[in-house]
Amino acid sequence: MTDTAAAPDRSPDTKLNRGGVSWAIFEGGQSPFVILIIIYIFMPYVADAMVGDAVRGQEIISQWQQWSGWAVMATAPFLGASIDKLGQRKGMLGVIVALMIPLTASLWWAKPDGTGLTVAMTMLIAMTVQVLFNYAGILQNSLLIRAAGLNNAHKASGLALSLGNLFSVLALAFTAWAFALPGVVDWPWVPTAPLFGLDPATNEPQRVVALMSAGLMLLGAIPLFLFTPDAPPTGIRPLTAVTDGAVELWRMLRAITHYRDPAIYIGSRMFFVDGMNGVLVYAGVYAVGVMKWGALEMLGYGILLSVVAVLGGYVSRWLDAGIGPKNALRIEISMSMLGLAAMLGMRPDLILFFWPYDPSAHGPLWNGPVFTHMPDVVFILIGFVNAIFITAQYASSRTLLTRLTPPEQTGTFFGVYALSGVATAWLAPTMVNLGTRVTGTQQGGFAMLLILLMIGLAGLSFVRGGGRGHQFQA
Repeated sequence: MTDTAAAPDRSPDTKLNRGGVSWAIFEGGQSPFVILIIIYIFMPYVADAMVGDAVRGQEIISQWQQWSGWAVMATAPFLGASIDKLGQRKGMLGVIVALMIPLTASLWWAKPDGTGLTVAMTMLIAMTVQVLFNYAGILQNSLLIRAAGLNNAHKASGLALSLGNLFSVLALAFTAWAFALPGVVDWPWVPTAPLFGLDPATNEPQRVVALMSAGLMLLGAIPLFLFTPDAPPTGIRPLTAVTDGAVELWRMLRAITHYRDPAIYIGSRMFFVDGMNGVLVYAGVYAVGVMKWGALEMLGYGILLSVVAVLGGYVSRWLDAGIGPKNALRIEISMSMLGLAAMLGMRPDLILFFWPYDPSAHGPLWNGPVFTHMPDVVFILIGFVNAIFITAQYASSRTLLTRLTPPEQTGTFFGVYALSGVATAWLAPTMVNLGTRVTGTQQGGFAMLLILLMIGLAGLSFVRGGGRGHQFQA
């Protein structure tokens, strides 16, 4: 390993420095792409308005998700292995971010009447950005120890997740205030008409989140490139670095028994992270199709869950420090399974499987434009559970890897870590599609995700280490 400067930080626990905070801000700017585009606003708009049917839209989105997952699966581990040989990461990261920004902004032209991007073109662009998003994550993750130090890695990781949700909720709140609520409510603090002349009839309030996501990507990247330290150059040529990295990765995979615990952990993560990704990716389409929510409801849903998800970063920090990241993950996965199971028992006329609800027999809970009946409120509360613990899981997962792996091979292991998140990326969409087709319901598709979460949770039982204060032991 040539990057000896990446040795573990033995300094006492301190506050995050400027490099660590900048590292977290970068993720804060990237995360709105997932929150606004993939989960709450844009993809549900594609399914509902462009495709015209939530179930068919879910099938199309899942198919494209499989293709993007295969692309990352085939390339991400080699990127992770190669960057340790190349040394410097920020130049490559800059190129990736420079591609992501205009591609994300171009989704603005995905019009419902077919005069702009077609559904296929829209999905091609969105999934290309998603592939690049994974590459950016590998490069960013490989800088975590250098940016924050080993003892403060959990702080930077938790802060990054919290900032991502904070940036997202600000964008969602602005969209609701500026574009969705005008003309719907007569509140003095809401404009009388959508700002900038956006037309709700052509779904411009939903499409504008593409421009917002692109802008936040740019703003969030600036501090990292200014203040987060890069690895030193190694002098190795790029082609040689890729070749040597691939050989090293292959050797590591063949000799994985030398790293028993990270291998078991990464194998387990392949399942539970795929299940949680499935919950996130299809949550918006599920709410549109099952709860019959429109654009304003989805904006409100995204705002509320993004606000609550900020707590996930702090929950992970608290659990990681108190009981160790492995036990933290056990709690986070279990709570997510509970939330997913409760979600399956919800409809506009049914609460938690057993309580029928007749909207015509009950008055509205409040005189507002959205969420006026009890099933809506219960569905949101269930979403709070998922938002907190799925967000916390992402932070704890990253922290656990730093506790189980040799610090001098951070980039290589994060390449395999990325593989664990995408190697089975086809599995959740396939299972969701299968469950939906067999049962004829979206609930049947979502129920299949519980299997992935259970397998991942069981696998963690065989991982040694990852407790409070535990560091890698050869």
